[in-house]
Amino acid sequence: MNFTIDGIRPTYEFDGSCKGTVPQAVVAFLEGNDFEDTIRNAISIGGDSDTLAAIAGSIAEPFFGIPRDIGDEALSYLDIKLLKLFCEFEKTFILPKKIK
Repeated sequence: MNFTIDGIRPTYEFDGSCKGTVPQAVVAFLEGNDFEDTIRNAISIGGDSDTLAAIAGSIAEPFFGIPRDIGDEALSYLDIKLLKLFCEFEKTFILPKKIK
């Protein structure tokens, strides 16, 4: 990949294709200093920012971990049924996380 976030930000437009989102999300991660910085990089690109942030965040999470305050805030939006499902999924499939 031969571009930077700062280099594409001024001209990037919505692009729902894989080639128009995945490389940009990877660069958002590569230029990030931590989980939150990665998400902010992805959102700042513009265009399909929720998809970019979802992809970049899924790369950043196993590398940086999710800060406790961000994780707790996200979980607070789940109803009890979804929270139980999330906990079961984590117990079954997810390795222990880095807690910051």
